[in-house]
Amino acid sequence: QVQLVESGGGLVQPGGSLRLSCVASGSMTNIGTMGWYRQSPGKEREWVADITDGNRQYSDSVLGRFTISRDIARDGTKSVMNLEMRDLKQEDTALYYCSGRGIRRLRGRDFWGQGTQVTVSA
Repeated sequence: QVQLVESGGGLVQPGGSLRLSCVASGSMTNIGTMGWYRQSPGKEREWVADITDGNRQYSDSVLGRFTISRDIARDGTKSVMNLEMRDLKQEDTALYYCSGRGIRRLRGRDFWGQGTQVTVSA
């Protein structure tokens, strides 16, 4: 099994920065792509960014402002994924979720964290 726990959300003014972290524990050798999604009230959950074997992808709305990174412990039991967010805008306000896609033994399964709230407001 894999557990994901996000942290780092909070209230920030427009133009400010935040760093979100996701600690993943369990069998990291069975987790491939990890990513960030977000959901605002009344809207569907949207993909923000993901990382696969060091290859990074971003949605157009955050490209150039957000940076995703991931480190995996040598023993493969833990991974930390960060999302550095800068030049935040009010439209970035959302509940941010960390996700992990299963591969190999966990193929076909998606894992999610509980979410961390980001509020951008003056």
